[in-house]
Amino acid sequence: MKTLMIYGATGYTGRMAAQHAKQLGLNLVLAGRNAERLASLAAELGTPYRVFTPDAAQLDGIDVLLNFAGPFAQTAEALMRACIANGTDYLDITAEINVYRLAERLGAESQVMLLPGVGWDVVPTDCLAMHVASRVQRPQSIKIALHVPGAMSRGSAMSVSEILGAGVMARLDGQLVATPGAQPQYLDFGDGPVLCAPLSFGDLVTAWHSSAIPNIAMFVHITGEAFPEGDLSLLPDGPSQGQRDAHRARAVAEVTGIDGSVARSVIETINGYSYTPLAAVETARRVLDGERRPGFETPARLFGVGFAQTIAGTHITDY
Repeated sequence: MKTLMIYGATGYTGRMAAQHAKQLGLNLVLAGRNAERLASLAAELGTPYRVFTPDAAQLDGIDVLLNFAGPFAQTAEALMRACIANGTDYLDITAEINVYRLAERLGAESQVMLLPGVGWDVVPTDCLAMHVASRVQRPQSIKIALHVPGAMSRGSAMSVSEILGAGVMARLDGQLVATPGAQPQYLDFGDGPVLCAPLSFGDLVTAWHSSAIPNIAMFVHITGEAFPEGDLSLLPDGPSQGQRDAHRARAVAEVTGIDGSVARSVIETINGYSYTPLAAVETARRVLDGERRPGFETPARLFGVGFAQTIAGTHITDY
């Protein structure tokens, strides 16, 4: 039986994923940097664990590594390189665009699979981009926007800091370029147009690979609490179950075809923090079962356009 390692298993989302993987009966090893917290969770779940920092990865006997330890700018490269050296497929849940760019580069000559973004971002948006692209002839441009409701987790806030630090980018004629002058735009999640700010999510990489659309712009619409200030490490782990249940997640994609025709589709699902551990573990389960390809991959290209909707409570509406 093949073995899954969850790195960052004692974090807010990693813990939920570990519990779900255990419920599914996957052969599981927990990992991370905090020995005390790992020992406690491992005892609770009845699983083995390994304590190590990413630059001293212990991946012997591990077939798939699922990384939940953000900010991923601090963990992804060392873990990817360890996976490549060990023959272990790499998955993570990041939205940080520079991690996707790194995975592209490292995956070009790799025999393991590098598949970042197996959570709320980018599974639904990747599948949405592929879906809406099929609605027009020769799609030329796409705008994708995430709706972020409710409070952020500590890990998300720290990752968003990395995304902001990367600057605003877009894909123009197939090339990823800096667009510091990009302006907010109105996009419609189904209840009328709302103002969305430009932001560089990983979809600038994944949507290109999944749909081959040459012009891609990313946006975000925040209706929850303002982005936290100060020492982000002091934030709570994340929203409670009740808070998650109160806010469903949505994303919109608007594509323009070669003839000027425009199609818009919206994906809606359970809260992103609830969606992520389910989608990530389902991805890991499929990869363990042999659904894999070497090199850089995206969720929609690997599993098909309908993958996002295999998570209960997810649906796409066309406009």
